[in-house]
Amino acid sequence: MARHSFSSVIFDLDGVITRTALVHARAWKDAFDEYLRLREKRDGEKFKEFTHDGDYLPFVDGKPRYEGVRSFLESRGINISFGKSSDSADKETVCGIGNKKNAMFLNIIKTRGVKIYPSTVKLVKSLRRSGIKVGVASSSKSCELILKAAGIAKLFATRVDGVVSVQLGLKGKPEGDIFVTAARNLGSNPAESVVVEDATSGVMAGRNGGFGLVLGVARKNNESDLLENGADIVVRDLSAINTVKIEKWFKRKPKSLFTFWSKKPKEAKGRVIVNPSCLKSAASIFSPKKKLVFFLDYDGTLTPIVGRPEWAILSAEMRSVVRRLAKEYTVAIVSGRMRQDVENLVKIKGLFYAGSHGFDILGPKFSLVEPRAKKVIPLISRIIGKLKKELKGIPGALVEEKKFSVAVHYRLVASKHLAKIKRAVNAVIKKHTAVRLMRGKKVYEILPDIEWDKGKAIRWIMQALKLSWDQVSAIYIGDDTTDEYAFRTIKTRGTPVLVAKKPRVSAADFQLFSVEEVKKLFEKIIASKKARKK
Repeated sequence: MARHSFSSVIFDLDGVITRTALVHARAWKDAFDEYLRLREKRDGEKFKEFTHDGDYLPFVDGKPRYEGVRSFLESRGINISFGKSSDSADKETVCGIGNKKNAMFLNIIKTRGVKIYPSTVKLVKSLRRSGIKVGVASSSKSCELILKAAGIAKLFATRVDGVVSVQLGLKGKPEGDIFVTAARNLGSNPAESVVVEDATSGVMAGRNGGFGLVLGVARKNNESDLLENGADIVVRDLSAINTVKIEKWFKRKPKSLFTFWSKKPKEAKGRVIVNPSCLKSAASIFSPKKKLVFFLDYDGTLTPIVGRPEWAILSAEMRSVVRRLAKEYTVAIVSGRMRQDVENLVKIKGLFYAGSHGFDILGPKFSLVEPRAKKVIPLISRIIGKLKKELKGIPGALVEEKKFSVAVHYRLVASKHLAKIKRAVNAVIKKHTAVRLMRGKKVYEILPDIEWDKGKAIRWIMQALKLSWDQVSAIYIGDDTTDEYAFRTIKTRGTPVLVAKKPRVSAADFQLFSVEEVKKLFEKIIASKKARKK
């Protein structure tokens, strides 16, 4: 069986697999209209009916049930007690209204049955035949019942729904928890997985989860909304997509930034709509229409890759240009190094520094030390001691201590010793479930096994600065596989830029071919800003 560049596909349920989205919408309308009429009769409030476009899509669609109730009521300025999940359907609480809606929904399912989208089921079966793992992730607590009623439950190797979310304490959409959990259940990671969604909150969840492809299904003629909220590509129906087209997406290579400075790449014709952000010119990113925010890796981006970490010294010329850039724009350094280490190397005050892949963040007005990572520090310390002892006799091997993680560098190691290093690292991962392995350029990195990476660090910084994606033009520049987390997080709502000597597969939109080109870009941006001021 052919090896694919992606390993799993996670489908949303309502509106993607089953034709239950309209049933949900009908049940929501009945439940809310009944409650709004009660308030009119009892409290004298003017009745305004619950509508599909004005209320269901922006406030309810794709969200966990009770969150949907609360979101809609808040939009109408209605504040009632949240209540308990056990509240009866006639109780005037958020949970009571949600439970009434659910009873109405289940009654429709019981009396009318469940219809499926044949093209979706056909795609699921095709993926399974190709060796791709398939799962379902939904906010609905009725997911299992619906799949069984439709007779397709056995097609999905994992199910993460509203029931599972409560059990595991998962956050609902637009956070990516349910999709990430489903991917992990399938033995995959988001980078090599696909999310298929029809709701804006769902495509946002796929983007926030760092998935390799976020595929929107525009059942409601909502292509624009899906693209604006994070879908990489959008189709009207899944008959327009197949394994070959998904594989082609995962093999995309970034465009040369300076080659495509003024011109746009050609748009592919057909039933698949590619996000316009993937078809932009480089110059459009740096236009004065939006405020620019820069997130920069250190090693391989601001300094060339060298044999040992301590040799990566920032040049006076690069420090000068980054300092000038920071005077005009918000700049954050996001590195795998310890925060204090990269801060001492850059030596520019006023920047935001995120070290240890974002576990440790410090800015002029805020700071974060990821609390879950803090708990793993004693274990990391023991692992450092063990690896130093086991790899002591290998010339060129370097065990770098990073407090929250440990990096084993083998760039200067002879090939005959590589197998031993790999065995030692894998033994640690196998023994300790609290840590995970991340591979970089000639380095193995062992870090806490929690859902946190450079992409999530960027989201945290954006939120701390109270910046929204539609207000700024966020640029991330990095060179390593660890930077792919950041690339996938900001793709479609920012601009990821890869630094690499040769073209390679990446989630980045553009590519710079050297540290010198990075400096050239900064100088070009600064000069452009200076020219506009005249």
